[in-house]
Amino acid sequence: MNKKIDPDIKDRIINKIRNEGLSVKEASAEFGISTNAIYNWIGTKGRVQPGLLELAKLKRENECLKQIIGQLLLDNERGKKNR
Repeated sequence: MNKKIDPDIKDRIINKIRNEGLSVKEASAEFGISTNAIYNWIGTKGRVQPGLLELAKLKRENECLKQIIGQLLLDNERGKKNR
């Protein structure tokens, strides 16, 4: 039997699974929805593109981490030469 589930309920279930540690099996029992349906929702919601602000933040973090790694590598090489 196919029944339409309100998108707000879907989002609530996915949020509980991702952020509150609820298992798919527990969510299935709590909301009376098949585990297959929930796994399909998670797969569909998982393909959402990151927002522009989040993408910019990740790029800044990536550049910062590259600089830190570069500095650590230089310090390591200098330490080896001084031995």
